Amino acid sequence: MKIYGSGELQKFVDDIEKYSIGMDEWFHRMGAVHETKSNYPPYNLIKDSSVSFRLEIALAGFKKEDISVYTENNKLFVEGSQEQDEEPLAEYIHRGLATRDFTRVWTISDDVRVEDVVYDNGILTIILKRIIPDHQKRHDWL
Repeated sequence: MKIYGSGELQKFVDDIEKYSIGMDEWFHRMGAVHETKSNYPPYNLIKDSSVSFRLEIALAGFKKEDISVYTENNKLFVEGSQEQDEEPLAEYIHRGLATRDFTRVWTISDDVRVEDVVYDNGILTIILKRIIPDHQKRHDWL
């Protein structure tokens, strides 16, 4: 099996084109991987096992009803929107907690599904699981 280095990207692409069929959609997804324009809100992506992942997103100040999580076209969307007070009730000397609306997007593979979404103590946790089709699982015949 050939291992490619970062300096061999063109060779990698050439080999994929030469030895694959129907990979155009994969290239399209990889090209659209950076749809999110900002780095807000902060998050952790944790690999719990070879088939299970956990996405933790810090959403201090957001209520559960302010948050929307959905998938569409192999993308995972997390959106937050809060009603903004016309006149603040307090005069801030320093405002370090963001209250801005956001949309965060991650590209997910065809075989990754959202298993659960939990919002607790300002942390949104999304459990993702890779679904391995039966024909790709190990089968012992003897």
